[in-house]
Amino acid sequence: MKKTSTALIDKDQVLQDMLATNSYGTFFGVSQKVLDQVWKNLTSPDIDSAVYISMEIAADRDTFHPVKSRLQDLDITGSTNRLLDSFTNKFLYGPEKIPNYGGGLGVLSGDTLKSFADCKIPVIAVSLLYRKGYFSQMVDSKVGQISWSRNWAPEDTPGIYLLHKAGSPDKPLEIEVPFYNHDDQLVMTYARLWLKMEINHRLDFFVPQILLDYSCPNSPEWIKNAAQNLYDSSSEKMKITQRRMLGAGVIPTMKALGIHSQTIHLNEQHGVAVILTQIVDHLCEKLGKNYHEKATDQDILDAAKTVAEDIVYTIHTPVKAGHDRFHKDLHRAVGHSFCQRILQLMAQDGDRSSEFNFTTLAMKVNRATNSVSRLHKDVTCRQFPEFADKISAITNGVHHLTWISDAKAELYDSFTELDGWRDDPGVFENAFKLKDNKRFRSFLERSWQTDNRTLIGYVNEMLVRHRNQMQETWIDPPNFLSHITGPGTSLEPGVFTIGFARRFSTYKRADLIFEDIEKLVEPLLANNWPVNFIFAGKAHPSDEPGKALIKMILDCQQELFEKSKGLVKLVFIPGYDMAIAKMMVAGVHAWLNSPKRPLEASGTSGMKSAMNGIPNISIMDGWWAEGYHDGKTGWKFGYEDDIEHGSLSEDRQEMLYEEDSNAFYRLFPEILTTFYHPEHFPKFIDKCIMNIALNCPIFNTHRMIAEYLDRYQLKIPAPLTRKLEKLKKNYCSDESYCNKP
Repeated sequence: MKKTSTALIDKDQVLQDMLATNSYGTFFGVSQKVLDQVWKNLTSPDIDSAVYISMEIAADRDTFHPVKSRLQDLDITGSTNRLLDSFTNKFLYGPEKIPNYGGGLGVLSGDTLKSFADCKIPVIAVSLLYRKGYFSQMVDSKVGQISWSRNWAPEDTPGIYLLHKAGSPDKPLEIEVPFYNHDDQLVMTYARLWLKMEINHRLDFFVPQILLDYSCPNSPEWIKNAAQNLYDSSSEKMKITQRRMLGAGVIPTMKALGIHSQTIHLNEQHGVAVILTQIVDHLCEKLGKNYHEKATDQDILDAAKTVAEDIVYTIHTPVKAGHDRFHKDLHRAVGHSFCQRILQLMAQDGDRSSEFNFTTLAMKVNRATNSVSRLHKDVTCRQFPEFADKISAITNGVHHLTWISDAKAELYDSFTELDGWRDDPGVFENAFKLKDNKRFRSFLERSWQTDNRTLIGYVNEMLVRHRNQMQETWIDPPNFLSHITGPGTSLEPGVFTIGFARRFSTYKRADLIFEDIEKLVEPLLANNWPVNFIFAGKAHPSDEPGKALIKMILDCQQELFEKSKGLVKLVFIPGYDMAIAKMMVAGVHAWLNSPKRPLEASGTSGMKSAMNGIPNISIMDGWWAEGYHDGKTGWKFGYEDDIEHGSLSEDRQEMLYEEDSNAFYRLFPEILTTFYHPEHFPKFIDKCIMNIALNCPIFNTHRMIAEYLDRYQLKIPAPLTRKLEKLKKNYCSDESYCNKP
């Protein structure tokens, strides 16, 4: 975007207009009018709003920071006003990493809230604040992944505020959240409320994100321990405690803030304790304080039916590890025996009679359930046939403003056909008109080269840094190229580069294409084709098979390099986060996705590459079954038969390694021919442009939330309805809804 002229701007007045106050605190980044309107929307019983619940929500400021961008755009570096200067410095120079997310669910949640903010939808989010966040990753070539945690300071992080009691600025706002022991004795826990503001790019709306901080002084020690690490799986009790901390904290939070939202959106089943809370509240209102003695099973079922009208539920994975099951006795350690009775009626696990299945409860008690892609809907209906009639598909998307690189944004700004792309990603369909435009094709290549040089430069600097640190630390550099010196030990810009970055889990098969290294390098040697593979990602600290995959990637680097005579360079980037992801999805030449079909519910990393015009090379699973467009946007390989014949097993012998890797080896020479041969390269650029024209209008969270609001029948003001209707017309995820008015 063009830099704003600052000659006639009263900078202190600009800063003053970015300051807002209400009874819970003083906030920076939006005007008083915006703060008042957002709060009015959420607290008015006459406005339809929603509560969005997720175990993790990601929004690192180094990938999308509209307040900082505004300050930089106006050349504002400080103020003579002490308060304004403090905020200015915090937003310009404060920490930008917020380690409150672990992977795809958190990033998707953050992207979703950003689109809610862009489209001015009245939503408030609730999640947990983890004092140590998700683990930090070091990688040692001999050991593999090393997990470590570090404290972060929300009070030092721009855009996060500790709320205080109304009228008492020195007293933090706390809620009480009841837990119980085996004897049904009340154990009261306490959580302070932090507000993270998800402000849109125009600074004229925001979505409040409430983070529940249970590490406050009055909470029991075991609760404080559970408030430290995201997805702490040190014990089953720790896991179920964190689930209850999230779900049971929702209604007290709404009451403390006066929120009158009519819809509660559960992402995964982690927060299902909110359902238990609401059922109990309904029974207490109907039967009185002795509801637990008076309630019949039918009373409970009737209350659940009423509560279901307030609940919508998104299921994000078919993988067993993604569905919470807890031993029945374990729930007695944190919840009242009456909740045990509700679970007996509504959360029985058909396969394990001794356990409660939280996914089953979430499936039963809602007015609508959605999967996250068309193929995932089919899988989910087969997994939960008794709920098939209320399961629909709403395919995931990504927040285009977060994931489009600066170089690509400059490209899109340079052509009038794409005017307005920031507000309406549907305009990207006009890239069809630019397919034969020589200037556009040239600018696209140039922006791509810029992004590629940025990525390769980062990798080469990392390799040198690791090499220099070898003598200074006990960490053995993770990459083979850091252990050798001389010509050919760094990556070159312009060499065909494949990217792969995501959580390392067995079903994602990060090692698939290295199943037979000789087959992989054979065409490269025959044609003297150099190739870079750049990998990144974390395995959960307790996921030993996932960590073994990372070690396998490290272990095959030298063999690849030597058997290809230096043509193949495989690099692993440690410390994967949103900034690394953004650099990778824009800077590679193709994005690899190799899960076992049909275990990838959606996947979003390939969507992020598509936003930058990068083709995908992928198994026909998740979103790619919709984004492939008969080969116009990339390549497919591997198993793609009907899913009833595909196993959901993650056993190695059933993971189709041989079949799918051989399919990749057959395809790879075709891709490299298209890239390296001058007469074929225009076809490669065609695929890039078709990604912009076909996939950018569809696989964005603006379109996704438009489908959510329509499917879940949220009533919103007419001007917003018209905008969302326009976005919804870009795509219909579920064909059974496509022709409905």
